[in-house]
Amino acid sequence: MTAPVPGPPSHAEKAMYLAVLRAGGQVLVREAMEQDPAATARLLALGLLVHHDESERLTAVNPRSVGARLGRELRTAGTRLFDQAEQLPAELGALTDAYDRAARPDDNSRAITHVLDVDRIRHRLLQIEADFREEVLAAQPGRRPSVYLEKSARTEQALAAGARMDILYQPVGSTDPAVIDYAVRATGWGMRLRSLDEDFTRMLIFDRKVAVISASADNRTAAFIEDPAVVGHLVALFLRDWERAERVRWHDLAGGAVPEAADRIARLLAQGLTQRAVASRLGVSERTVAEHIARLRERYDAGTLFQLGWLMRDGAR
Repeated sequence: MTAPVPGPPSHAEKAMYLAVLRAGGQVLVREAMEQDPAATARLLALGLLVHHDESERLTAVNPRSVGARLGRELRTAGTRLFDQAEQLPAELGALTDAYDRAARPDDNSRAITHVLDVDRIRHRLLQIEADFREEVLAAQPGRRPSVYLEKSARTEQALAAGARMDILYQPVGSTDPAVIDYAVRATGWGMRLRSLDEDFTRMLIFDRKVAVISASADNRTAAFIEDPAVVGHLVALFLRDWERAERVRWHDLAGGAVPEAADRIARLLAQGLTQRAVASRLGVSERTVAEHIARLRERYDAGTLFQLGWLMRDGAR
């Protein structure tokens, strides 16, 4: 077990140390413990106070020397943690191999697996969702059960980490208050949602490596597809439908307005400022500006940044 890494003293601990200094740099052990036993114990652990065995007093130590020592300990601990991080994948290698064997039969010809039980389908989906890193393409016809719209924590985290999610609904979703509320929140995280007034097949595609499609009319059977050729074909079908789908102004359907920050970004772009200049002007990161731009371009169907600023300037709501 790795020893805890020492951290800086808290506000209470600093106050205790200063009180000792005001008392001449020494204090009775009994008095310090009566005042704040936790802070006293912590200062002793850090070495900012020392207790001499032959005395009943605590003595304050120069923080400069303590800081140098703690700095060395932190650097040593950091190096040790870095080494452990480098070794961890190899240490888990046997477990990873066992997981892969359990998740995928040795028969590599079975690139399409049919799962019949709903609970097993959910279990397999959770495994895949935990592994994907870059992209999710989802075609979701019909009405969406509210239970799926409430599962947002993993989605928000993935989008914040740079993943991309494109979701295709049918127009019925544009009339469902639960879907509209979810879409407003999800587009705020960076997700893109469009509507296609056609029949299409329910499917999920993760990182363009694994596709999941319904294998029965009641959606209680699913096919998990890992054959690259089949997955590639399904990706092409999705992208074809995506290009024909309509952008939906979810904020308008919800009666919401464009966030003030997004509005300011678009107007600065219309003035000819670059993305970096906008970030500098507003005191935010370029990534934050990029996220706002992606959402606004989707909402206003703008082909260029200047067009986006122009449309918003003219009040195209």
